[in-house]
Amino acid sequence: MSVRLPLLACVFSAALAAPAWAQVKWDLPAAYPASNFHTENLSQFAADVEKATAGKLKITVHANASLFKAPEIKRAVQGGQAQIGEILLVNYQNEWQIFGTDGLPFLADSYDESAKLYKAQKPVLEKKLAEQGMMLLYAVAWPPQGIYAKKPINSAADLKGVKWRAYSPATSRIAELVNAQPVTVQAAELSQAMATGVIESYMSSGSTGYDTKTYEYIKYFYDTQAWLPKNAVLVNKAAFDALDKPLQAALLKAGAEAEARGWALSKSKNTEYLDLLKKNGMTILPPSAQLKADMKKVGDTMLQEWLQKAGPEGQSIVDAYRK
Repeated sequence: MSVRLPLLACVFSAALAAPAWAQVKWDLPAAYPASNFHTENLSQFAADVEKATAGKLKITVHANASLFKAPEIKRAVQGGQAQIGEILLVNYQNEWQIFGTDGLPFLADSYDESAKLYKAQKPVLEKKLAEQGMMLLYAVAWPPQGIYAKKPINSAADLKGVKWRAYSPATSRIAELVNAQPVTVQAAELSQAMATGVIESYMSSGSTGYDTKTYEYIKYFYDTQAWLPKNAVLVNKAAFDALDKPLQAALLKAGAEAEARGWALSKSKNTEYLDLLKKNGMTILPPSAQLKADMKKVGDTMLQEWLQKAGPEGQSIVDAYRK
């Protein structure tokens, strides 16, 4: 008895010293550098959640594919290895065509049109993610996509045989349609791929061009405003359901604020990034009438192909968007 009493006293005093609540810790893998505006927005979101919950829910952002590589993030969230994560939706088009909606060239070619497309796509997205044990917290568009090229381009014919970075089914298909040579390169490996001559051209935003110092290797950017793909922040539904109601409410509120802030940030950053590229020696040009017409034809072909694969779900999104 006397041996057990001090032990019980220790256990009791330790219980008293423990905090009244347990801190919930979540990991948030992201594919882009800490300096990218999407990642900065994620960090602000995580800080907002921590503040709103008085530290009860702490989300750690793992930038630059340091926890999981870009193609692994969705599976990690779905399987519960990470409770929350950010993905580029178009990367998953092969799994389900609707993920590639905002990667269709020249379907939605401005921020307003992109927001309209998101509104049409969102209910279908949410239903699918729910079936996969996840929920969509928020999504933010990248700046409009243009063509980076080592040499001047006046028409699609000038892209024939060019080593072209493909990072999604849509960018691979564009390469095929303009007779370029697709090479799969994810964002984290892009600088090295340009430095070693693995790629000579790619389509992306001013943001990616600046983050990867594309201006050190490639000197032309054609501002085609082809599409505005979205990054989506997904949450594991079981992890969300395990939170108490005040934590859930704080997370949803911070997510809604991050979405609004992210879109505004994307718009302002687009102008800023193009100015920075110019300042670093890159020539920023509008596409010629011929290049525009050629790329529009590529877009029309890809939309028809996509609708055949996406079926009624895809058609319903396009119809809702075009209303």
